Amino acid sequence: QVQLVESGGRLVQAGGSLRLSCAASGRTSGTYHMAWFRQAPGKEREFVAAIRWSGINTYYADSVKGRFTISRDNAKNTVYLQMNNLKPEDTAVYYCAAEIDYYTFRSYYSDWKKFDYRGQGTQVTVSS
Repeated sequence: QVQLVESGGRLVQAGGSLRLSCAASGRTSGTYHMAWFRQAPGKEREFVAAIRWSGINTYYADSVKGRFTISRDNAKNTVYLQMNNLKPEDTAVYYCAAEIDYYTFRSYYSDWKKFDYRGQGTQVTVSS
């Protein structure tokens, strides 16, 4: 089992920046691929960004391209989401997720339900 804990969410003004962290613990000796999702009030959970174990491949939702950057530090079992130029529409609970199988990840990296492990989320609020 892998446990995921997100942190770094808070209230920030529009145009500001935040860095979210997702720390993995438990059975982290193997490789696992990671993603960030978010869910705004009254909306469905949506894909934000994903990163392969090696860090070579990254994927982004169109709505965050050029503003958000996903990265990881495997030595620390942590994945990050650097968010710049934040907008009020970025307000949401942000969740991280981990997938063990690369082929599942490659095919379904934007599908929350396909991930093996999921965190509890961290709230990001962007004021206008």
